[in-house]
Amino acid sequence: MRQYKHKTVLLIDDSYIDNLINRKILENNNFAENIVVIDSPKNAIVFMRERIMENKNLPEIIFLDLRMPGMSGFDFLKELKAIIGVKDVKIKIYILSSSLDPTDLRKTEENNLVSRFIGKPLTNTILEEI
Repeated sequence: MRQYKHKTVLLIDDSYIDNLINRKILENNNFAENIVVIDSPKNAIVFMRERIMENKNLPEIIFLDLRMPGMSGFDFLKELKAIIGVKDVKIKIYILSSSLDPTDLRKTEENNLVSRFIGKPLTNTILEEI
C-alpha cells in the first residue's frame, strides 16, 4: 500500500501543460492521495466554498498560479479569505508561478494566507521541503 504525504492537494493553473507536468511530479513523489486540478480560479472558489460548507475533502495544500485570465491568483486569495469558515481550516497555500515581477513577490510575502512562493515547475526537492 502506498504511503502519501497528504490526503488532498489542489492545483490551480490555467495551463494544461503545467498541470500535466505538476500532477506527474506530485504523483511520482506520492505527495497526495487525491490531486484535484482546476484550471480556473473562479471554479476553484466554487470548489472551496462547497468543500468548506461540507467540511470534507478539503485540500491540505493549494498550489496556485498568479497569472490567469479572468481572475488572478491574488484575486483568488481575496475571494478565498472572504469565505466564512476558511479561517478555521488549516490549508497551506503555495504560489506556483513563473512570474519574476518584484511586485508579485512582495504581494506574496505580504499575504498571510501564502506559505511560500515557488518558481515553476515543481521539483522533487521542493516537494521534500514542504
